[in-house]
Amino acid sequence: MSQNLFVLGFFFIVVGIPTLTSIAYAAYERHLKFKEKQLKAITNETAEKAAQYAAQTERLEQRVRVLERIVTDRGIDVADEIEKLRDAPLN
Repeated sequence: MSQNLFVLGFFFIVVGIPTLTSIAYAAYERHLKFKEKQLKAITNETAEKAAQYAAQTERLEQRVRVLERIVTDRGIDVADEIEKLRDAPLN
């Protein structure tokens, strides 16, 4: 009986622990790969949003420049200038 226990203990140490360790390590590697893919997706989404915000900011700055020019230019009929801008394409 003690010999069977010794064989079982030896088998567990030689086979069981390395097998369990390798399974746990493989699961950890899959988890790390998933987190890496998730981080890349978030990074791409953030970059895309930043580009959209930059384009929107540029459009708003252009509109403010036009409004400043309308307000500061003397001798231009404001109503005519606004009507011209309504017909012009935004970008």
